[in-house]
Amino acid sequence: MGEHVSQLTFTRQHRQLYREKLRRCLDVFARMLAESKFDFERPLTGLEIELNLVDQAHDPVMRNAEVLHAIADDSFQTELGQFNIEINVRPRSMAGTAADDLETELRKSLNDAEAHSRALGAHIVMIGILPTLTPEHLTIDSISANPRYAMINEQVLAARGEDMHIQIDGPERLSVYADTIAPEAACTSVQFHLQVSPQDYAAHWNAAQCMAGVQVALGANSPFLFGKELWRESRVALFEQATDTRPPELKAQGVRPRVWFGERWITSIFDQFEENVSYFPALLPICDDEDPEAMLLQGDTPRLWELRVHNGTVYRWNRPVYDVHRNKPHLRIENRVLPAGPTVVDVLANGAFYYGLLRALVEQERPVWTQMSFATAEENFNACARRGLDASVYWPGAGEVPVAELVLRRLLPLARAGLDAWGIDASVSDRLLGIIEGRCVTHQNGAEWQARTFHRIDDSEQPAERRDAFRAMLGRYVEHMHTNEPVHTWPVG
Repeated sequence: MGEHVSQLTFTRQHRQLYREKLRRCLDVFARMLAESKFDFERPLTGLEIELNLVDQAHDPVMRNAEVLHAIADDSFQTELGQFNIEINVRPRSMAGTAADDLETELRKSLNDAEAHSRALGAHIVMIGILPTLTPEHLTIDSISANPRYAMINEQVLAARGEDMHIQIDGPERLSVYADTIAPEAACTSVQFHLQVSPQDYAAHWNAAQCMAGVQVALGANSPFLFGKELWRESRVALFEQATDTRPPELKAQGVRPRVWFGERWITSIFDQFEENVSYFPALLPICDDEDPEAMLLQGDTPRLWELRVHNGTVYRWNRPVYDVHRNKPHLRIENRVLPAGPTVVDVLANGAFYYGLLRALVEQERPVWTQMSFATAEENFNACARRGLDASVYWPGAGEVPVAELVLRRLLPLARAGLDAWGIDASVSDRLLGIIEGRCVTHQNGAEWQARTFHRIDDSEQPAERRDAFRAMLGRYVEHMHTNEPVHTWPVG
């Protein structure tokens, strides 16, 4: 959730001053894009993984503050729910065998964190949505003790004016109401970052939007919510609804949602920050003391604090990021479409596919987004979230095609070429992209394994017995997760 804030109430004057400051930040950002040197000579990648905490029975455990204190590592941070934590991996180059080094480092960090958590009766799970969650786990009392979370909750509910309605139709149907944003905490994701130049941002974002649906189909890992089998990546629908500031009347008027796929291809990163300022009222109207114009005139790099905080409350599936490191500005794309897990090596395989295919699509002579409507890209995304590896998508030159067939025949070779262009060692590419190929051939990703295993265990429609089946399934999931064997090799049942 980014910046720490402590203000608890906002007046009309706060909102007016914030809007004026936000506009000034946007003007300064426009000047910087035209005049400033952004750091992109050594493109770096970054990684964040949101994690769940469970007890011995595999139910959520509300102890993230104690767990983080025990871990005592700045790489681990708090998240919205008290059963969530997050690990942030430092930016690095992808070249050579860096992915192998990252895998070793990440597994060690998670193993060390698990050892500290275990001493407190908690265990770490990488999964899109914990299948043992119930509505009783997601209340105001389950939100982490950070003023920012309390303020976001208050502001979202005030803007909406009524309780959240979570309604998802899949193999089963869910319809529940929530009086907080706590259900958002059920959604745990992996976020891939890529540093880009201002000139190259639009092409990278457009390409990322084109492939978002395919990413979700391959990496889906959230088939269950509140005891119901819903979408293969139910996290997409849940996240969209759990942060929705619009009552039905505003939806009918076409007001944009805070969790947003977008509505058009872009030509500049400025387009997205301008949309943020134009379309979305402030949730955290807090002004910083910095004068961005004065900073720029004296040769320093403005932090543009208000613009960054506001951007952090608009949840695009591929989000623009402006940041400053050592007084030098840089831009990143934050890819947010994928769930966490199932294993470290699965996460890195997802990353290899994303970075490789993204590079290949950006460098094509005739970009794929010039051959596909934006609405089609969004339809692909929603179809893949619903059906996972069973989805069919539209792709230029292939028409309507099963997603696994598209990946095997067209996209994996492109991803391999992209990884070659990044300078990644062939043995690393072969191993990680081989995992993606394995999912397509076996038709098994995290969501499919969960659904198949649960149906092997469960033979009852009684809620209490179903809950025991979810616990048993999650227990087997955790055992496989620790082996770090890719999910397509896991036996079912």
